[in-house]
Amino acid sequence: MAAYLWPIVFGTLCAGLLVAVASALPPNADTVPERFTVRSDGHSIAVWARRPANPIGAVLLVHGRTWSGRPDFDLQVPGLERSVLASLSARGFAAYAIDLRGYGETPRDASGWNTPRRSALDVVNVLAWVTQQHPALPRPALVGWSRGGALAMMVAQTASRVSAVVLFGFAYDPDAVFAKAPADLKLARARNTTDAAASDFISPKVTPPAVVRAFVAQALHSDPVTVDLRGDEEFNDLSVDKLTVPTLVMYGERDPGIDPEDAKKFFGRLAATDKQLIVLPGADHAAHLEDTHDAWISAVVTFITRAATRR
Repeated sequence: MAAYLWPIVFGTLCAGLLVAVASALPPNADTVPERFTVRSDGHSIAVWARRPANPIGAVLLVHGRTWSGRPDFDLQVPGLERSVLASLSARGFAAYAIDLRGYGETPRDASGWNTPRRSALDVVNVLAWVTQQHPALPRPALVGWSRGGALAMMVAQTASRVSAVVLFGFAYDPDAVFAKAPADLKLARARNTTDAAASDFISPKVTPPAVVRAFVAQALHSDPVTVDLRGDEEFNDLSVDKLTVPTLVMYGERDPGIDPEDAKKFFGRLAATDKQLIVLPGADHAAHLEDTHDAWISAVVTFITRAATRR
């Protein structure tokens, strides 16, 4: 797997305090999504949203290793629609994106570290809050990109939390063992870079330069400092046998972080009876932001709508 997917972690999710909502900023349909603060075990988690007046469903999006919710899922590109939140809202879904601890507008906790166990529990608490916002709707769908796909899988292994899960840019050899981080690992608080922000875009035929420029600017603004991660060994609790909710596995044809043979093995062994594998032609690791955006949105909407109907 590509280096940008890891380190990652997992463990048994413990019960957390029920989230409590704070105020939301007024939305601006053109540039600024709604912003909420959700309390997760006493920590303030930033959540972004774009929601139609009468949603038909709800979706929570989980970002990857390096960048937070807004550049990943609400990218603003002049003349182009590349916001996943806006596109899902236009399709009738209340769309939410989390900033995990240390990302975007969510501060680090006292430890300074971000671990998958902690992140997964924060996702659980935000899901509970999203469910409270839409009591008449089916349970939310959960969409994770890259490292966020691993977190989404952790959470979805307890089937009662979500109606469906989309693992985007994440598929691994289910027989792999995740190594433990060195005991002397130290906080780095390194600066993010322009090269890092542009690194996911490797397919010029589906990536207009304006998209790359916009992403670099917005990513560095939202996440000027890299988050410090530890606890890779906790991902050994990921289990294809436990993932029984409707599951869509999707990745770009040119995604350097996906081994097609590993993806085939992973998909084949998933316990879910309702599952689908989609490879987006010509796309790479950032298919939702490239010219494959519409195809990506259509695939997600089709799958989660079907899953919600069946359940």
